[in-house]
Amino acid sequence: MINIALFGLGRIGIVHAQNIFLNNKCSLQYVFDIDQARAKKIAKKFNSISIKNTRIAYTDKNVDVIFITTPTSTHIKYIMEAVKFKKTIFCEKPLDLNINKINECKKFIKKYNPKIQVGFNRRYDPGHYALKKSIQIGEIGKLEKIIITSRDPAPPSMAYLKVSGGIFRDMTIHDFDLACFILQNDPIVEIYATGDRLFSAEAKEANDIDTAMIIMKSKSGVLCHINNSRHSSYGYDQRVELFGSKGMIISDNQTPTSVTSYNDKSTNLKDPILNFFIERYDVAYKNQLDNFVNCIIDKKPPTVNFEDGRIALIIANAAYESLENKKSVKIDYS
Repeated sequence: MINIALFGLGRIGIVHAQNIFLNNKCSLQYVFDIDQARAKKIAKKFNSISIKNTRIAYTDKNVDVIFITTPTSTHIKYIMEAVKFKKTIFCEKPLDLNINKINECKKFIKKYNPKIQVGFNRRYDPGHYALKKSIQIGEIGKLEKIIITSRDPAPPSMAYLKVSGGIFRDMTIHDFDLACFILQNDPIVEIYATGDRLFSAEAKEANDIDTAMIIMKSKSGVLCHINNSRHSSYGYDQRVELFGSKGMIISDNQTPTSVTSYNDKSTNLKDPILNFFIERYDVAYKNQLDNFVNCIIDKKPPTVNFEDGRIALIIANAAYESLENKKSVKIDYS
């Protein structure tokens, strides 16, 4: 049994708490949140213990994992504390909004050689994962293009936008990581990003954009196109297409059922696509936890590591540089 201490009980923290509680290979030993009333309520719901001080979890030798789902600005702090106590770490994305802090953390943790997984859950979506497998077995021949569509149902709140780091570091960072996952050992070397504020007053106030188009090129020449929007009237639009020399494969949107109806007025009618990321990636979150726990049990390194988190932010920063300067940018991973 893998014993877990969960730090942070916001929206994503609750998702992880429930999945940990339901997973028969792990136990939710402790929960921590600055809102103590909330922490006590969640602890009671998931048969855990609410703690006021994170040191309790660090010093408990029965705790195997520190699960970090606190605000982004605190991630590095908790990572650097947890490694001192030789804990395995799961940290939600992004690692931080400041690449210098991440680089400093990388140097600091090196001597501890910790196992750290970053929460890029989309890698574990069954459809997206099947795309990766199709490339590995040569199903569509030589990969030539990756097309990722990612559109949120509605813009986030102003309060969220102010601390999110902007669309590329908050939203598109998932797409950057997914592209890296598909490309595997073929790094993205160049990026061109453009965007605008087409509808969101909040994005304008936060000095960000609500719509973006991105073109990237890998070292081998594979082209990747990402298109983002902070609103989508028809639901949470999540599609990935791979095009190769021998064909094409698509991971499509999800609907509540697979029913298709036909009548005298229309054909091929389906349910609306799922409208919220927690619903759309419900299975991915569960698969992510299963994979993480199995890696610990089998004494294997995490499948999404600290460096993956660092790379995703470097690409996001390069996207903003391209957007600002209106030209393509060569990516430096040093």
